[in-house]
Amino acid sequence: QVQLVESGGGLVQPGGSLRLSCAASGFTFSAYNMRWYRQAPGKEREFVAQISTTAGSTSYADSVKGRFTISRDNAKNTVYLQMNSLKLEDTAVYHCNTIVRGNGAWGQGTQVTVSS
Repeated sequence: QVQLVESGGGLVQPGGSLRLSCAASGFTFSAYNMRWYRQAPGKEREFVAQISTTAGSTSYADSVKGRFTISRDNAKNTVYLQMNSLKLEDTAVYHCNTIVRGNGAWGQGTQVTVSS
């Protein structure tokens, strides 16, 4: 079965950094593009970042561009999201995502709270 497990969230002050991890299993991780989404209370889910199978191509939402970096380690079946210069508006539950056999796969999410 496909499983995605996020970790690394927590409480951080504005301007601080966090590194999120998403451990994948149940599919050939290296053959799939991976994505990060986030959802804040009362708001719709928002695309954050995407990385290609080989890590040669990445894309970011305008709101995080220049501050966040997505990466992957195919040997560890893990995708990362390095978040720097965090802002209050980055507070959300962060989920990793991929599409396996036509179906979207989601983890349980990890909470990121930016507060002074």
